Amino acid sequence: MKSTALALTLTGFMGLLAPLTAQLEIKDTKGKHLDILSGDKVLVRYMYEYDTSTPEKKHATYKPYLHVFDAAGKAPITKGPGGQFTHHRGIFIGWSKLGFNGKSYDRWHMKNGAIVHQKFLEHKTRGNTAAITSVTHWHDDAQKPILDEERTMTVWTPGEGWARVVVFFKSKLTASYGDVALKGDPEHAGIQYRPADEVNRKKTKYLFPKEEITTANVKKSKDLAWIAETYWLGDNAHSVVQLNHPGNPKGTVHSAYRDYGRFGSFFEKDIKKGESLTVNYAFAIVDGELPSRSEIQQASEMYAAMEEDGE
Repeated sequence: MKSTALALTLTGFMGLLAPLTAQLEIKDTKGKHLDILSGDKVLVRYMYEYDTSTPEKKHATYKPYLHVFDAAGKAPITKGPGGQFTHHRGIFIGWSKLGFNGKSYDRWHMKNGAIVHQKFLEHKTRGNTAAITSVTHWHDDAQKPILDEERTMTVWTPGEGWARVVVFFKSKLTASYGDVALKGDPEHAGIQYRPADEVNRKKTKYLFPKEEITTANVKKSKDLAWIAETYWLGDNAHSVVQLNHPGNPKGTVHSAYRDYGRFGSFFEKDIKKGESLTVNYAFAIVDGELPSRSEIQQASEMYAAMEEDGE
């Protein structure tokens, strides 16, 4: 694995958006899913279908999420519906206790409701980047929206260094219909990543910015700049680094200790009617095991120097 640091400076990243021949392609299977590809290889697949024609289809499509694919571009290394904890799916977002109009709604386990894709605002491909923005409505139990979201996922293939793919994940949550309270706990809320269900639970391991931080005490260390894991699918190791932008809400607690690999960042926040909250994370996807702590820290510092992408 190369030791070159992952280049995430704002200047460097924006330079990649100069008018270049697109190396990545966006392919939309209308009403089902959208792929970002490099050649014939799928890098990620945004699952946005919402089908209520049968209980089974409704269950399979009650939340949009982002699948990450293997290096061959043939199969997801993240989880979809079914398996252990069916509501864990790819790179996803939600809160188990979403307060609105005096009631609490579960938009994590998706009890009696859904997060529904409405439309795409834009698709962009330039050089080795591609970006999509999905507008979603977070519904109450009667299928009326209680929260609007603009979810932007920008995929970058660095071409060198230790990350094969980087996914910049931005979510702008707008309380268009009344005050909203984002509540829950580290295991059931936030922005998280879930490996495929076939993960070898005996080999999953985590890495944190400081050696003294372990899976046993990580929840006591709030607002970490990054958390990371390695998990195994068959004979292949896959690793993920979640980078936490310093502009995100403070008091963030990190859930990174489950042997099945679900990990991510959780915070609680109130959003007043008419106001928005924008959060930014990055997921660096690594083939094989993680680079050194110092290399991840260097990438994290570069990411922290990027201007916050939000209002």
